[in-house]
Amino acid sequence: MSLRDLTHEAHKNAERQEFVKILFSGNINPKLYATFLKNQHPCYEILEVCAMMHGLLSDMPDVRRAPAILNDFIELWGSDNKETPIMCPTVQKYMDYIMSIKDDPKRLMAHIYVRHMGDLAGGQMIAKKVPGKGEMYKFNDPDGLKSAIRAKISDDMADEATVCFEFATQLFKEMLEISNDIK
Repeated sequence: MSLRDLTHEAHKNAERQEFVKILFSGNINPKLYATFLKNQHPCYEILEVCAMMHGLLSDMPDVRRAPAILNDFIELWGSDNKETPIMCPTVQKYMDYIMSIKDDPKRLMAHIYVRHMGDLAGGQMIAKKVPGKGEMYKFNDPDGLKSAIRAKISDDMADEATVCFEFATQLFKEMLEISNDIK
């Protein structure tokens, strides 16, 4: 069984969330999407920084998403907007969790697999539906990047990858809760 097969249920559970339907609707409020990006940015930033400390990304220069997420956020939110986007509680929990595994490259790589392969796959469909340029979903060599990530994963990462899917699912739930407050 592959890592993909071993994490299938957790992946499907994340995809079934109502907020994901909003992302795919082609009609997401730009402010809501910007809020989602603002919540994603610290999750990617801490993960990528910790992964870089172990050299996990050194042969994948195009993998980093945090700078692109920040650029997408600024494009939609505006650099002069004084309003602070709502931050979901799961973001801090995820950051704390990543710090608790920062010395374990294999566990970090499981999170890179879930987040970045998601951006390379389903993210390509989301990119066509969300407002803005969608720099988060643009890669110079997507096939090469997929191969590089696959070369660094193994089936014994399934439990950790499932943890990442669970955090993503929780963020989608929290984003749905605040979606009615963002007009």
